[in-house]
Amino acid sequence: EHRARHLERPGFRIGELQLSPLQTVPWHTHTHVSDTFYVLEGEMRLFVQEPSEVLRLAPGQSYSVAPGRPHLVTNGGDVSLLFLVLQGLGEYDYVPLT
Repeated sequence: EHRARHLERPGFRIGELQLSPLQTVPWHTHTHVSDTFYVLEGEMRLFVQEPSEVLRLAPGQSYSVAPGRPHLVTNGGDVSLLFLVLQGLGEYDYVPLT
């Protein structure tokens, strides 16, 4: 639904994403950076592997996914999900998984 970049510096960035109830951020990983998710509105369902977990995050909650750990983000509710993602420290990449 919406994507914005609030800060981008070498080795660190902050983005804002809004997902409809049907949208997802597909399975992926990052080689060097962690993803820290902070939910502003709605409910996030976060799937991670190695080890396998399913997390539900409500507004005000956060979770950090370590570099190299596969993850998938979905909207866990029936209204839009709005969240921040803090990525760093290190060189950013996006490695899609199939």
